[in-house]
Amino acid sequence: MKVLKKTLMLAAIGGSLFATAASAEQVNLTWQMWTGSDADTKSWQHLADMVTARYPDIKVTLTTTGWVDYWTRLPVLAASGQLADIVSMQSLRMPNFYSLLEPLNDRIAADKFDVAAFTPSIIGGMSVDKQLYGLPYDVGPWVIYYNQDVFDAAGIPLPKPGWTLAEFTDAAKKLTKDGKYGFGITPQNYSVLASAWGDKYVNDSGALDLTNPGAVAAADKVIGFAAKDKIAPLVPSSADAGNVIQGRFYSGNVAMYVDGPWSIIGMKDKVKFKVGSTTLPRGEGELTAVTAGSGFGISTASKNKDAAWKAIQVLTSPEALAYLAEGGRALPARTASQSSWYKVAAKDITNGGEAIDYSLAHSVPYVITNNWAAVENLFNQYFPPAFAGSAGAKQTMDAIQSLAQQ
Repeated sequence: MKVLKKTLMLAAIGGSLFATAASAEQVNLTWQMWTGSDADTKSWQHLADMVTARYPDIKVTLTTTGWVDYWTRLPVLAASGQLADIVSMQSLRMPNFYSLLEPLNDRIAADKFDVAAFTPSIIGGMSVDKQLYGLPYDVGPWVIYYNQDVFDAAGIPLPKPGWTLAEFTDAAKKLTKDGKYGFGITPQNYSVLASAWGDKYVNDSGALDLTNPGAVAAADKVIGFAAKDKIAPLVPSSADAGNVIQGRFYSGNVAMYVDGPWSIIGMKDKVKFKVGSTTLPRGEGELTAVTAGSGFGISTASKNKDAAWKAIQVLTSPEALAYLAEGGRALPARTASQSSWYKVAAKDITNGGEAIDYSLAHSVPYVITNNWAAVENLFNQYFPPAFAGSAGAKQTMDAIQSLAQQ
């Protein structure tokens, strides 16, 4: 009996020690993400649960805020030492925040992680000085959306991927009549279109260079859509110009505008006409379509970096991206997962898949400076008066270049 009691006691102690060890191995990760709706939040929570399903010893606690608040709070959280283990990051903001994130190149090499499975341009967008700081979950090339009904009514052939600037301008002129416009232009379209035409506005050293001949020539074309050709309406000198033009497209007031694949889901519920899409118009050479996207990095302040590395691999896995794609949430950064998105989001858009495919095949990273937010604010301030004819391209670019360097 004494032997039995001793055996049971030892077993109980061993079980207790085992439970304590198992408990000690449990890792609790935090994850910061933006959200636009309850459905959005549920999608991200589903991905967090996928991490635990793959690694039962890792629990991910999701914290979400709105898009604008996310970027306002991020530097505050960093300064106060409250960054999450996993930090969500957009490629266009990577130059401003990469110092908050752990470099991933060594981990990628050690695990032989297949970076080639992702669209190359978004890998470039999530990198700084050839160092990758986040694994991407989505990618989006800017394209032209058009009102197919007005094209058909005017007898204009639907634009094909790879169309030229001359073809685009000709169509826009024919569609500008009866108080409606062929195209809606915004100040922030400048860099997207300049890139498509092969005109550089950032030099090889990464510095803003808006006054070189190519950059000025691109500005002259963009400004000319409104000031000379009169194919585009004027927009306010504010950050709302994009929303204004999008609203005018939805209402049928402009026949074409520039946007990304992320806008398709919301667009379908707001327009009363057939929507088509095509590539940005190319210049004399091949199209170079810029892309942007977002992904997940590991905070430099994290105490659980190994677990966070495992987690972001799950968050960007083929299964996770297929889930996001099938819900219409994102065009996956993994090329093999993109067909799922086409079946849901692009199925009712004329040439939607073709436009995306062509753009991705001719895509390049979106080149920006580390003060790009300030540069875009200057675009919003100085391009609208130029659209109205009160300033030329050179004067506009000289002013923005000078102010951006102060």
